[in-house]
Amino acid sequence: MTRQTLSFQAEVQQILHLVTHSLYSNKEIFLRELVSNASDACDKLRFEALDHGALWEDAPNLEIRVFFDKDAKTLTIRDNGIGMSAEEAVAHLGTIAKSGTKEFLSKLEGDKKKDANLIGQFGVGFYSGFIVADRITVLSRRAGAVPEEGVRWSSAGTGEFEVEPITRAERGTDVILHLREGEEDFLSTWRLKSIIAKYSDHISLPILMKKEEWDSEKKEQVLKDEWETVNKAAALWTRAKSDVTDAEYQEFYKQISYDSAAPLAYTHNRVEGRTEYTQLLYIPGKAPFDLWNRDKRGGVKLYVKRVFIMDDAEALMPVYLRFVKGVIDSADLPLNVSRELLQESRDVKAIREGSTKRVLGMLESLADSEDAAERDKYAGFWKEFGAVLKEGIGEDHANQERLAKLLRFASTQADAGVSFADYVKRMKEGQEAIYYITADNLATAKSSPQLEVFRKKGIEVLLLVDRVDEWMLTHLYEFEGHALQSVAKGAFDLGKLQDEEEKKKAEEAAESFKPVLDRLKTALKNRAKDVRVTTRLVESPACIVVDEGDMSGHLSRLLKQAGQDAPKSLPTLEVNAEHALVKRLDSDERFDDLAQILFDQALLAEGGQLEDPAAYVQRVNRLLAA
Repeated sequence: MTRQTLSFQAEVQQILHLVTHSLYSNKEIFLRELVSNASDACDKLRFEALDHGALWEDAPNLEIRVFFDKDAKTLTIRDNGIGMSAEEAVAHLGTIAKSGTKEFLSKLEGDKKKDANLIGQFGVGFYSGFIVADRITVLSRRAGAVPEEGVRWSSAGTGEFEVEPITRAERGTDVILHLREGEEDFLSTWRLKSIIAKYSDHISLPILMKKEEWDSEKKEQVLKDEWETVNKAAALWTRAKSDVTDAEYQEFYKQISYDSAAPLAYTHNRVEGRTEYTQLLYIPGKAPFDLWNRDKRGGVKLYVKRVFIMDDAEALMPVYLRFVKGVIDSADLPLNVSRELLQESRDVKAIREGSTKRVLGMLESLADSEDAAERDKYAGFWKEFGAVLKEGIGEDHANQERLAKLLRFASTQADAGVSFADYVKRMKEGQEAIYYITADNLATAKSSPQLEVFRKKGIEVLLLVDRVDEWMLTHLYEFEGHALQSVAKGAFDLGKLQDEEEKKKAEEAAESFKPVLDRLKTALKNRAKDVRVTTRLVESPACIVVDEGDMSGHLSRLLKQAGQDAPKSLPTLEVNAEHALVKRLDSDERFDDLAQILFDQALLAEGGQLEDPAAYVQRVNRLLAA
């Protein structure tokens, strides 16, 4: 390979422009990112060396060194980890994964002073160096390669970067920051130590800096040719809980999650028994941008005997808890464990079950707390992650009962935060079922005609408006002995809540109205499987319902939006025999038009779409013009 000048990927150029022109707050975050990258490189070497011992070469002790040159105005972060080949330098430093690029850019564009904390969230941490540097030089050699296969990568953070071969005796990477004018503050031992203590103290590798002492002749601090460890160099999760402060727990969370905000809750436990492991798990306060990507691996890092094995070990946490961040360190798994072995391991199954229960326990503590502030935290959690937690109802049968107690909904009595337990406490005397309705959004649910008689009688109805709700309800049928019953399915029957006089009146109306019902059935034979009189309506003339075993209109629409075919089944039209519009049907010569309009309006009221909107408009216009 000879010296080459290459162009950055277009997305990298956009990010570099924003990094160098827009990120002014909390500049020190760059050191956290580069030290974290150095730590990752050492973890990768440790892992690869399990199968290829020669990668250790003659340097078995992994470390990170941070040093500076005041005269040259350079700051260097050095690691003796896995290193990079020339091809890897081009691939890793010239391009980035596109999955997070768009979201990262959208967070920054339009605001000239943004928090640099954002940069770590999207896999672009290396570029944070350009916040304080006008040029970055990277010197690297991959472990196991010959010295002549080293590489120098250099860029001023504009549109191009240079790559050329070098001879490098030691494996690993030097990231050299050529600091901008005005950034001399980072050429200070005290300043760098304070940043490392703040962000990187938990890193299990030693972070070394040159010792500094007072020179009485020069009357200034001078650096000695002696290195000292400036971090605790002990994995935070291996320390006793009593030795870790809340601030340290929170800072560790920010380091592993790239979140600038504090976690909502965390748990740190050492589990002993047939399976031994340590868990440090966090519940974030805000949802990540890719929360709804079920293919994205989880946020739990796996260590075995403090040796890093893999990021995002999805086998350790169920998919519906993919928002959980943290570390699990096993004492039993083999060091060369693979993702395939994780899926089959009994020890992993025990860890997964124990960790799941621990996370649910944290959520229960918040949700059931007597402290209003803690309950408010749970309300915040539910707003961010509630729809994902609902996936667990169908995926985790063993914990379904616990999950059901954690569910929260809107209802006809509250816009949010109603649990099944709250609902049951407020049930009317004689009420046996928990009533609910599904809809595309809260406004549609609240205005549904099916709710009219429930409002009249003061019966609470849960309003389910998340896309996942319909799927969830195929797995959840009851709560503490109370059946879940849709108000838009089946014939209307309030049981003990409907008095005999109402039932008798409904039967009489159905009998006297039979000729009109027969005509409606004929007019709507291609659209409705049945037409019947109902008492569930108070103000509206008609509504659409489906049979108990049929798919709701809401679910049918969701399937169509997802490009799937919904089973064909006709709904039932229920009419309010007391409504003026229904009463005039039999005597109106425009019966067929009125019948079609009645059905179309009922369909629109439940959030459905008309197959022939133009025909509906023409019928309405004919009535208006008459």
